[in-house]
Amino acid sequence: MPLTVVRREHMHLYAREPRSRAAKNAVEALLRLQHAEEQQLEQARKESGLTKNEFHAVRYMLQAHRDGRLMGPKDLAVMLNVSNASVTKIVDGLVKKGDFVRAPHPTDRRAQVLEPTVQAARKIDDAYARYHRAVVEVIDHLPKEDNDVLTRTLEQVTNALTATDPAGAFEDEYVVEDEDATDDDSDDAQPPNLRILA
Repeated sequence: MPLTVVRREHMHLYAREPRSRAAKNAVEALLRLQHAEEQQLEQARKESGLTKNEFHAVRYMLQAHRDGRLMGPKDLAVMLNVSNASVTKIVDGLVKKGDFVRAPHPTDRRAQVLEPTVQAARKIDDAYARYHRAVVEVIDHLPKEDNDVLTRTLEQVTNALTATDPAGAFEDEYVVEDEDATDDDSDDAQPPNLRILA
């Protein structure tokens, strides 16, 4: 009985019931999609061998790298909303696992930047690729009319959620100065998996 509750909790609606059977079916389909995405990503995270904070850290730093942003430990602490002590532990763990490499900041000798490795990129890409491939495959085969309706509906839901978010959208400018960081003394040539992303 307790496990039945756990398995079905994601279908519990914390709002009034939809007015029609068709609307109820659509809401339940969205809840199942949300749950399937969460389950898929959690399974991928477990397979990656990363904790939840490590997984998010690698994801954020990989996106920052691909956007051309230089990020250090204090930036990561802001993004994860953790203390400096906690982020040090997270970074140390990821460096040990071969997912991050510490490097000197190109213009500030007092600071260091964190670079994701090829291995780290593969973990995140693999985790999201499964979900994204499935979504693209299904939507590619829908008629244009269905895709138009789906797009409008999802945009309306997204806009409604954004409008009721008291915290507002996630701030884009999350870079902070890393005054306490020290230069990295390392490293010789790295194995392929530890290579910093180009």
